Amino acid sequence: MAVTSTRVSSKPLIEKRSIDYIPEVERHGRLLSQFTLWMGANLQITAIVTGALAVVLGGDVFWSLIGLLIGQVLGGGVMALHAAQGPKLGLPQMISSRVQFGVYGAAIPIVLVCLMYLGFTATGTVLSGQALGQLFGVSDSVGILIFASVIVLVTVLGYRVIHFIGRVASVIGVIAFIYLFARLISQTDVGALLQIRHFSWSSFLLAVSLAASWQIAFGPYVADYSRYLPSKTSSVKTFFAAGAGSVIGAQVAMILGVFAAASANGQFAGHEVAYIVGLGGTGATAALLYFSIAFGKVTISTLNSYGSFMCIATIISGFRGHLNVTRLQRLVFVLVIVGAATLIALLGQHSFLGAFKSFILFLLAFFTPWSAINLVDYYCITRERYDVPALNDPSGRYGRWNALGISVYVFGVLVQLPFIATKFYTGPLVKAMGGVDISWIIGLVVPAALYYVLAKKWHSAVPDQLILPIEQDTVDAQPSRAGRIQAV
Repeated sequence: MAVTSTRVSSKPLIEKRSIDYIPEVERHGRLLSQFTLWMGANLQITAIVTGALAVVLGGDVFWSLIGLLIGQVLGGGVMALHAAQGPKLGLPQMISSRVQFGVYGAAIPIVLVCLMYLGFTATGTVLSGQALGQLFGVSDSVGILIFASVIVLVTVLGYRVIHFIGRVASVIGVIAFIYLFARLISQTDVGALLQIRHFSWSSFLLAVSLAASWQIAFGPYVADYSRYLPSKTSSVKTFFAAGAGSVIGAQVAMILGVFAAASANGQFAGHEVAYIVGLGGTGATAALLYFSIAFGKVTISTLNSYGSFMCIATIISGFRGHLNVTRLQRLVFVLVIVGAATLIALLGQHSFLGAFKSFILFLLAFFTPWSAINLVDYYCITRERYDVPALNDPSGRYGRWNALGISVYVFGVLVQLPFIATKFYTGPLVKAMGGVDISWIIGLVVPAALYYVLAKKWHSAVPDQLILPIEQDTVDAQPSRAGRIQAV
């Protein structure tokens, strides 16, 4: 592919791209930024609470830790496979779903992704509001509003600022977690907790599911944050950079949550932030910990809000054609998204823990089939050979609605229903299996196998090579829908 070899010497602080293809001349960044971004996104209070749930809901420490690790590796592998698509395609993650679902049909999973982002932003805002409330001596509700204002600012600034905050958050997170672990070990007989081993399939698989769902939920937007990397960036290295950062960060946070909940004597639920900070001390130390908790949530909450903005823009562009989002429109989108999440946080802050557990588990039913279809198509059917300009053309190669992808997706959701166990819904086969929820396993394996078999036979014509938009040798180049070049 013939593009200028010079990189942009001056990158604007405010991101000018939205769901556009990123021209090679604007590509920048290093793989280390993928590691630090995802480590910083996971070294935070919500991950601690997620790990604690494994114990709060009946598991012992030893088997909860093993179950969480297995879930991290399995879910992290799925998440990292999505991350590796970013540098090759130069696109946000959900736009690539148009290959499997059609230009219009991709709106089906994208709408559900928006709901996921909304829920995660709201639940994270609750915990951040608690931390800021304690830090500034105000109510949790005021803390929620302060946090929401910060998220709006960072989301509007965009990609470069998000990665910068990810690097800072990873450093602050490592320091805070080392200190909290040291304090926890000094106050708790960790060895005694590890000696209590009462294996239960339901509790063990709950721990696996908690960690796997945590990681898989990143899949719909992880490529959004790798798409600016140079196209020649190794897919394998991208996989390990993003995957390792996410798995290590989440597992460390969840280990702290497991031990904290196990030693809390019932004081953890409902006072998650105050209890974690209480492990570290009082006074100035507590203030620093409250700050680290709030700052740690900035990264992941911004990712959720930024992802919501990208998804809404993707839905609109699917029906209207190529969409250029102005900075004012970006601000309006973000204000609406964060405003809705903040309202949910204010209304639901007093029933957080139980609702959060049900929420993250129920999400699996909708996102594991999407991940299975997207990954099988990208790595096994098309083998990275996408027609990128056609993703904006309802009359083009991918059409408006892809009946094959949509049908397999719907089937992938429905086939999980007998195996789901949440407060929202419990399937008829759950009781017969001792209360064990294996829906996410069914939701990954069955749609993946079915889509592979059917797509091998009925998939639309696959390009011989990856087709990218023609690039102009200027920073102001916009993706062209008419001209194309082919690149290996």
